[in-house]
Amino acid sequence: MSEKIESEVQTNNRVAQAEQNSVWHQLKDAIRGSEADYTEIKIGKAIFLLAVPMILELIMESTFAVVDIYFVGTLGPSAVATVGLTETYLYLIYSIGMGLSMAVTAIVARRIGEKDKENAGITSVQAIFISVLVSLPFAFAGIFFAKDLLALMGADSWALENGYHYTVWMLGGNVVIVLLFIINAVFRGAGDAAIAMRVLWIANGFNIILDPILIFGWGPFPQLGIEGAAIATNIGRGIGVLVQLYLLFKGGKHIRVLRSYLILSKKIISNIIKTSLGGIGQMIVAMTSWIFIVRILAEFGSETVAATTISIRIMMFTMMPAWGMSNAVATLVGQNLGAKKPDRAEQSVWITGFWNMIFLICIAILFLFTSESLVGIFTNDVKVISIGSEWLRIVSYSYFVYGWWMVSSQAFNGAGDTVTPTKINLVFFWLIEIPLSYFMAKTLGMNYTGVFWAIFIAETSVGLFTLWLFTRGRWKTVQV
Repeated sequence: MSEKIESEVQTNNRVAQAEQNSVWHQLKDAIRGSEADYTEIKIGKAIFLLAVPMILELIMESTFAVVDIYFVGTLGPSAVATVGLTETYLYLIYSIGMGLSMAVTAIVARRIGEKDKENAGITSVQAIFISVLVSLPFAFAGIFFAKDLLALMGADSWALENGYHYTVWMLGGNVVIVLLFIINAVFRGAGDAAIAMRVLWIANGFNIILDPILIFGWGPFPQLGIEGAAIATNIGRGIGVLVQLYLLFKGGKHIRVLRSYLILSKKIISNIIKTSLGGIGQMIVAMTSWIFIVRILAEFGSETVAATTISIRIMMFTMMPAWGMSNAVATLVGQNLGAKKPDRAEQSVWITGFWNMIFLICIAILFLFTSESLVGIFTNDVKVISIGSEWLRIVSYSYFVYGWWMVSSQAFNGAGDTVTPTKINLVFFWLIEIPLSYFMAKTLGMNYTGVFWAIFIAETSVGLFTLWLFTRGRWKTVQV
């Protein structure tokens, strides 16, 4: 009798274990948020539990970007170009926000890996203080010098007379952008990627709902045009930040901020700034190179800038799963280095890189056959469709390498080595991509097509070099 009972117990245990290991069960865990120790469970499962919410988070973010440009696209090419030109300045803010995020994710992940949750929480508070301070200069510039900034980028008369209100709102309210970046970086570094995902759902859900209401003046609301798109974005992201703060103090499955943590720690602030300098430099190099690229493209007309803006939105949307997997690598590398498991950290990069490559090759094939249809969703301007579809086809040729660049760069960042990717970006984006774009577009007379091919060459080269540098393994010895 006892043998029968023991057999039934073992059978039930096997069934329970099988259910826990099923894809559906793990998917629910990933979306709900898991309390698993990512330094102990199987690497494939750890990648899955972290990557799924990060992918869904980024898909929601890019969905908003696509929806936003869809509504703005109905206002004409000049309105879309205004968004694109404003984003060249927002990229500077993104570069600081993302650079700080890299440092915050790396430091929080390292503290969590070391089982030091108190210092992880205190680090979160210091990161918020820094975020508010760095946003102030950009707010001042946007509120008082929006027209000058647009004119500097070659904006047309419509943008200078009507579209500048969009720039005022987007730069003036940039603090919500920075805070959204930083606090979600805290959650991701701690392993609470599901919380970061839900915050983006809420923030961008409000964005998507408010966009058409404020742009077109539905119901009792005034018709604000392109200005309405910026106001909707600020409201949505502001709500997201409030939710973040509530959840941070309430506590996630891996991190919580207590009232006693609300102190200024010069040591931790210094560590964040020191670690983030490389990340900020890394992003500034990449983002400012994009400013020069857009400036070159602007010489070929608003249609070219509009086409590029739409194409970038499409690329952002389709690449989000790849970025989600790459972000998971940063957390896994940081936590496993903190737990003194460098080989496990490296293995997570190789596994994720392979799947990243396969996914992006599929996207490249999609662009080859459907690029015109994809751009046509957002505009009926024949020239814009032609230029945008050409961009998608040419740039996607580098995707088979780009997937490896994404994960290897995030491995450096997750380890806290943000300086190495900065040096790489400086060489390949400033010293190769920008001069090559100008040479091919202007000197060789290839116009905007020359810029597209220059980007393909630069991004393929940077991907191969970064992966080679990763294999040397020096990132395993970085201390944060």
